[in-house]
This record gives sequence, structure tokens and C-alpha cells, in this order.
Amino acid sequence: MHISFSELERQIASVFEANGVPATAALSVAKSLVAAEAAGQSGHGLRRVQAYVAQARSGKVKADAHVAVTQPRPSMLSIDAGLGFAYPAIDIAVDRLVPLAKSQGIAAAAIHRSHHAGVLALTVERFAEKGLIALMFANAPASMAPWGGRRPLFGTNPIAFGLPVPGQEPIIIDLALSKVARGKVMEAHQKGTSIPDDWALDPDGNPTTDATIALTGTMAPAGGAKGAALALMVEVLAASLTGANYSFEASSLFDDQGPAPALGHFIIAIDPCAAAGERVNSRIQLLAEEMSREEGVRLPGRRGLGLRALALQNGLEVDDSLMQAIEKLIVRH
Repeated sequence: MHISFSELERQIASVFEANGVPATAALSVAKSLVAAEAAGQSGHGLRRVQAYVAQARSGKVKADAHVAVTQPRPSMLSIDAGLGFAYPAIDIAVDRLVPLAKSQGIAAAAIHRSHHAGVLALTVERFAEKGLIALMFANAPASMAPWGGRRPLFGTNPIAFGLPVPGQEPIIIDLALSKVARGKVMEAHQKGTSIPDDWALDPDGNPTTDATIALTGTMAPAGGAKGAALALMVEVLAASLTGANYSFEASSLFDDQGPAPALGHFIIAIDPCAAAGERVNSRIQLLAEEMSREEGVRLPGRRGLGLRALALQNGLEVDDSLMQAIEKLIVRH
């Protein structure tokens, strides 16, 4: 099926509205999932719709959640996502942090009682578009063991970084601390396809190419012990500092069983000119130019930005069977 970006957003939003999600929140979720799909991150895109709706129906996600914001310190926000979807809380964080970071030089938002944070690149990019550097950390249900262990304790725990570059598209870095995001393994499981043998380990700690078995084992950390150590760092930032569940306390994001995941996200926004003044812009520009000078070097994030630009212009190709399954989720009265 070929469909325009805006029409796909409208259709996905209507599915969530039909399942009890208020219009504003439904559109927030739809925009995030469609943007992920358009950026080539299908594991965080439309294949999440069925699980999201099932969780809203069961109450694992509170469909009509109220997002509450407090400001305990001048440059710190505490955001309670209300056990609802993450995206409405993230939207509020972006809206409130931008002016706060510009006035204070640096500001942070601690989000708790939240859900799947999706593609973190899409969030830090929004800050970069406003001229701010951004860092985002999120924990996820346990799927990765500490180095030397076999028991899942940490999530894939992604990190994202957004850097505005004067006169150019921003530099965006978004990486899971597992070899790949767990959503890619779930996507392979749904499609019935195998995975590379360095993506995940079976319950005995052995490499596996079977996506179904991989989901019962652990994800392989990126960079071995270094990736596992960074996952611990993210766990502290996203859960300890926010008051959220640790990864090992969180229920699955892929089914409607159990209590709410109640995950956490931590966002830091920085005015790049706060310390070094306007000259920092020319320094960042110089760095980007030096990187681009060598043939074959692509600045991080440009592929996703390019794919989304094409999707906005030309629309998206969506698997017919997937759209049919999504359309069946609309509750008819």
C-alpha cells in the first residue's frame, strides 16, 4: 500500500482514538510511530501498533493518562507520564525544556511511569532544530545481562545525541547499547526470519540465529564489556534519577500481560553558546566540515533525515497485511 505521510498519521491516530486514547495523545503516538517507520526504523514503527493497542485495551497502558509536570529546581523538570504512552510526556518535555535551556544554559527533564520511548533520535532532533544540544537516555525491559552474566538485568538502554550544525542538517547519534535494538529481533520473530548470529544469545549464553529463541535469552551488548557498562550508566540516569522502574522490574513492551512497565527517560538540553559564546557555532561547523571532507564519510543521522524527507515528499510503502491488521483494531460500535 502506498500512502501519504499525513494520511498515515491520521489513520494511525484514528486507531488509537477508537481504543480510548484522547485525540491529542493519539496524534502524538501516531506521529512518533509514523516518523520511525519513515526513518527506516520499522522495529519502532507500525509493527508496534498492535501491541500498543492491546496494552491500552488491557489497561497495561493507561489510555487516558494525565501527564503531570513539576519543577523542583530552576532547571529541572520532573514529569509523571501517568502510566500512559511515552510520547505525550516527551512532547511536554520538549516544549518546556527548550525555553528553560535557553534561559538557564542547561536544563533536564526526568520522566517516570512511562512506556516505550521509541526512536530517541526523533526527540533529540527536535532540540537540535531549536539550536540546542540534547542528550537522551531511556531504559527498557531487561534483555541484556551484565558482562559475564546470563540473566537479563539491563534493557537495550539507548542513548541519543543531537547537535545543531549552523547552515546544515543536525548531527544525530542514536544507538542501543545492545548490538542491535531488540525491536529488530521482534520484527524478525514476527516475519519468521532468522537473525545474524552476533545479535543475541540463547538462555545458555550461546549465539543464536533463531529470533524466537533470542527473545527468551539475552541481547548481545555492543562493544562487549564497554556496552554492558554503558547500559548500567543509562539505568542510573533513566531509572534511579527519575524514580522509574529498573529494567529488571519492568514488564514487557511486546504483550498485554502484567503491570505497566513504568519505565524512565532522562533528557538534557544545552545551549551550546552558554559557556563559550557564539564562537562555538563556527567551531562546530568546522568539525562537521572536516568530517565531510573525506570521501565516504557520512555525518551521523543524515540517512534517517533523508529517508523521512523522501517519505514526506513521496509517501510511504506499507505492507498490505500489516495495514489490514491495524485497521481491524478499530472498535466498531
